[in-house]
Amino acid sequence: MKKLLTLVILIVSTNIVAQLPKELDEVAPFSEGLAAVRQGDQWAFMDESGTVVIDFRSDIYWNKAAKGNEEGVSAIAYPKFSNGRCLVVKLVDEIPVYGFIDTMGDLVIEHQFLNVRPFEDGFTTGIVYETVLRGQNEFKLNIYEYKFHEVLMNVDGKVVDFMNRRYNIQMKKPRYKVPKIESRMLNSQLVAFKKGENWQLKRLNL
Repeated sequence: MKKLLTLVILIVSTNIVAQLPKELDEVAPFSEGLAAVRQGDQWAFMDESGTVVIDFRSDIYWNKAAKGNEEGVSAIAYPKFSNGRCLVVKLVDEIPVYGFIDTMGDLVIEHQFLNVRPFEDGFTTGIVYETVLRGQNEFKLNIYEYKFHEVLMNVDGKVVDFMNRRYNIQMKKPRYKVPKIESRMLNSQLVAFKKGENWQLKRLNL
């Protein structure tokens, strides 16, 4: 009986100590207790013991051509969690659209951003879009209109404020360019956003 108990404890202990991920192409720094690791074009997240807590997947976003003078999605050289949220991406009609997962790997903010900053102090600014059905043409094909807004959003996915209506964004792949974000949180009370050629300040009531 004593030998059997020892064997059971040994098996349980062996299972608890997970093997470290191997043959990695890149290891990112830790942020909020998690570090991203890459194999090919897939990323996973490991905790501080080296245990993979979010398995390798292809939708975790990064930009291997990121430069320091860029903002939004173009500036993200490797995945990381900020305020418990990490960017993921999917293609909608060949256009990259971004959402956020939590530290369990679950999608908590739907794919709706064309460009967005990582969360900071519980909020982010970015450009969301919506598709409005306008009817059908003579060939019975649906006609859609796109609307674009620059918004302030919290980590729960709630739009806290609308900064600007955005125009002239082409949603066809040959003409599409990632729209620049023209707003930023300054602190917990103030947000700046561009109006024409000038910047305006808005006091927040959060």
